[in-house]
Amino acid sequence: MTEIEMTSQSPVAKGEYTVQYDRLDDEPLSVTIATAVATVCNADATELEPLHYAINADALERLFEPRANGLRNEGSVTFEYNDCLVTVTADGTIRVESDT
Repeated sequence: MTEIEMTSQSPVAKGEYTVQYDRLDDEPLSVTIATAVATVCNADATELEPLHYAINADALERLFEPRANGLRNEGSVTFEYNDCLVTVTADGTIRVESDT
């Protein structure tokens, strides 16, 4: 996971936080999402409700995993998780938006 930008002064301030997920890395996408949301919420990832309460994490992993013919390069999924709006795009960008 590589931090790209934090558009607010504080993780708990209203704003947007973006990280880049390396789809060829061993870290699961769900862990990267939980870590990004925890950063925005100024919490530990273990303090958040499980991701599978918000979205089918296994299906999300399969949607963006490498394929036999290469990596998916189009598409996105947006869902709510822990009072944040999370968008995952095929290029590996994870954007977390919070109004709190």
